[in-house]
Amino acid sequence: MIYDCAIVGGGPAGLNAALVLGRARRSVALLDNNKPRNGVTHASHGFITRDGVQPAEFRRIAYEEVLSYPTVRHVPAEVNEIRRTEEGFDLRTSSGDQVLAHRLILAAGLREVLPDIEGLRDFYGKSLFNCPFCDGWELRDQPLVLVSDHPHVFHTAKLLLNWSRDLVVCTNGRDTLAEDQRELLASRGIRIVDTPVSSFAGSDGMLERVHFADGTFIERSGGLIGSALLPNAMFDEALGYQTSDNGGIETNAWGRTTAEGVYAAGDSAYVMPSQLIYAAASGSKAAMAVMADLTDEEWRPL
Repeated sequence: MIYDCAIVGGGPAGLNAALVLGRARRSVALLDNNKPRNGVTHASHGFITRDGVQPAEFRRIAYEEVLSYPTVRHVPAEVNEIRRTEEGFDLRTSSGDQVLAHRLILAAGLREVLPDIEGLRDFYGKSLFNCPFCDGWELRDQPLVLVSDHPHVFHTAKLLLNWSRDLVVCTNGRDTLAEDQRELLASRGIRIVDTPVSSFAGSDGMLERVHFADGTFIERSGGLIGSALLPNAMFDEALGYQTSDNGGIETNAWGRTTAEGVYAAGDSAYVMPSQLIYAAASGSKAAMAVMADLTDEEWRPL
């Protein structure tokens, strides 16, 4: 069997793409390795009617809805090889599955690379997060820390001040703040610590102290961590699509990549902010683009 479309990635982008195509009576293979990036967090926010939903519950509901359509097949495996064929694409998985499809949507998302700081993973997703829009409300009015050596640390600090006025910015030993930025932060009462962070301490996932390499520490109850984001799966060499400087897949407004028959949605295309509602919307658009292109192909003069 050759599917109308194969979707690599079963997060909100891939799931919504599968839903739209499945309802359009297109045959869909949804391939997913069940390793969602938001699996470490206790709840997801900012998605109307789903605010506060647990990531596992979100996936359960989504898969139940999508797989209620007989046009959609779920392949629970990681895709490790894709090659182009005369009729479309040949996908091979880690479990030995082979899936053939006329069109391809890449929606495998991103993976986070966290700073190498002792104790970080004990608190990440519980009292330390990476997105103020996702978890700022739960951190409101608390003594917070922002640990980031990324160039956008100044912008993040400005945003985070909307949720708490008690903020300490830690550059983790990097010179990422310009002098005028430092002055602006100081004018708002924000302390800056340039000494590298050595560890986080607390109990039951709740942060209590941030320790530094010089032996000092500060008391904090939560905060944000700057992390690097890298693509979960890259098939640019095999498929020939272009990527951007940050590693995302270049697409037009409808998710079409620069490679014929290949589309990208969600975090794979660096749809930002990195939130469920944005990813789901981009998956819907990519599915509509696939539907339009398949339809146009079928209506070509014989």
